[in-house]
Amino acid sequence: MSFDRSTQIAFLGMGLMGSRMATRLIQAGFNVTVWNRTLSACDSLIDMGAGLLDLKNIGQYPVILTCLADDQAVHSVFSQISSSLNPGQIIVDFSSLSVDQTRQLAKQAAQSGVEWIDSPVSGGTAGAENGTLVIFAGGNPQSIERLALIYNVLSQRVTCMGETGTGQATKICNQLIVAANSTLIAEAVALAEKAGVDTRLLAPALAGGFADSKPFQILAPRMATHTFEPVQWKVQTLSKDLNNAVKLAAEYQLNIPVATTALSQLNTHQQQGFAESDLATVIHQIKSL
Repeated sequence: MSFDRSTQIAFLGMGLMGSRMATRLIQAGFNVTVWNRTLSACDSLIDMGAGLLDLKNIGQYPVILTCLADDQAVHSVFSQISSSLNPGQIIVDFSSLSVDQTRQLAKQAAQSGVEWIDSPVSGGTAGAENGTLVIFAGGNPQSIERLALIYNVLSQRVTCMGETGTGQATKICNQLIVAANSTLIAEAVALAEKAGVDTRLLAPALAGGFADSKPFQILAPRMATHTFEPVQWKVQTLSKDLNNAVKLAAEYQLNIPVATTALSQLNTHQQQGFAESDLATVIHQIKSL
């Protein structure tokens, strides 16, 4: 049986993405209870009608949604709730994790009779606000289908990529392209500026051509005008995802030199104090080389 708007949903992680996704579910009439490590991040959601989740009561929620920072954060939160879980619950993880961590957590959840669906998303904060994310799901196809009403509020498309972990593997490939492309976009903007081009015109000039992409249309104008607020993609988030790509490739003895170089650039940028900054700030790192 599919889940409907009366289903009690626990949503853990009210960061850039999670807060926007929870907002859409609340506005769509779902019964949502929220949690975040820093409780103040839940205030605006509670004002909209969400409940405040006590992790000790997590066992009463048929659907648990998580959108957390990284492997460590998801592992930490799962460790806090694992003893309170009950058979039949479904955990839908929207976080971007390593494949190995996802499979380990899914195995641990299964020991309590809980199903794990990895469901990383792409589309950024704008996609989260507008419900136009794309979701890469890994796990039981029938369970993914049961979640359709929830997914439909959050996304334009959900694709079941295969068994547990394949959603994360797909997201890693997605982030490999986005993160590596971001450094190349910065190089293009920097080169155009040196050559006397009005870089504010790059995005409209290249629109619809072979070099065009959503990241290009978002990043190039921000890089050209040094507009880095509001933060849409954090440098540390893309670095983490690209690191997962390099590690996954190493597991399969696959050499991915472009991604490796891009990771080195983003890591250097982080170390210069830009970890929490928008990805567009990588233009600074390119110009300083």
